[in-house]
Amino acid sequence: MTPEEAYLHAIECGSSDKTREIVCKSPHYAYLYAENVDKKPKNDTRNAVCKNPFYAYMYAENIDKKPRKDTRKAVCKDQSWAFEYAQNIVCQDPEFAYEYALYIDKGPKDDTRNAACKDSKYAYLYARDIDKCPREDTREAVCKNSKYAYLYARDIDKCPRDDTRKIACKNPSITCSYAVTIDKKPRDDTRKAACKDPKCAYWYARDVDGCPRDDTREAACKDPFYAYLYAKNIDKKSRRDTRNAACKSAKYAYEYAVDVDQKPRNDTRKAACEDPKYAYMYAKDVDKGFHEDTWEATKNTEFEEKYNKFLNQIEKDKII
Repeated sequence: MTPEEAYLHAIECGSSDKTREIVCKSPHYAYLYAENVDKKPKNDTRNAVCKNPFYAYMYAENIDKKPRKDTRKAVCKDQSWAFEYAQNIVCQDPEFAYEYALYIDKGPKDDTRNAACKDSKYAYLYARDIDKCPREDTREAVCKNSKYAYLYARDIDKCPRDDTRKIACKNPSITCSYAVTIDKKPRDDTRKAACKDPKCAYWYARDVDGCPRDDTREAACKDPFYAYLYAKNIDKKSRRDTRNAACKSAKYAYEYAVDVDQKPRNDTRKAACEDPKYAYMYAKDVDKGFHEDTWEATKNTEFEEKYNKFLNQIEKDKII
């Protein structure tokens, strides 16, 4: 008789030592037996479920309905496991250690904390929801992940620290958040970290420095879009370096000419002419008239007709 057959037999005929002994070979059916046949905890079914952290957790929550050392020890095992329960799910013990502490112990204990600290996310959640205060061990655990080091500094420490900042600085985007919401001022180390990414360099200049700098501008210029935004919103004037960077894209060469230079130039026109769409738009919005370069760029494309209509409209306006 398999554990499943023993469980189904017990559902029909009631519990017996024989069926209970068989189901206890499977944590899954030992749990179901305790829940639906015995309808109360017993040492043998509890011992069986403790071979699997998930069922140990479920047993503690739904059958014992209180914490015990044996079920707690089981959920804190350092391992991953798979189980079939409605569908295949992969569970990690730090999650169940955290949930055990939150819903069953309803308070912190060294063993659940130690298990939660094997994962930065659950170390942060443990500190936030269970300890409700900073500790060296939970902080050390979160400092393996930039996101949770930042969240720990924001929600648990509620102040900047060198260790959380150092880890946050491994991610340019997180660095910007740390500088804005925790340091609340610019620093050389956070700026340097942000400058590893053009987008974050632009954000840092806009939201932290609040002014242009050579280093953030140079970093932003590695991407045409952020070079254009930097010129428009940070420098608020045209520069050769931001224009050259924007001109690596037909679209942003056009945008630069419209919003920053606010006049036509050979370099922005040449770059815009790499794409018939922006060649046409350059003629319409920047040159505001015919130019051989934009005309040549739109020939034999879908924008040729639009270009000619645009020129015809100009002539009509002159007559009027």
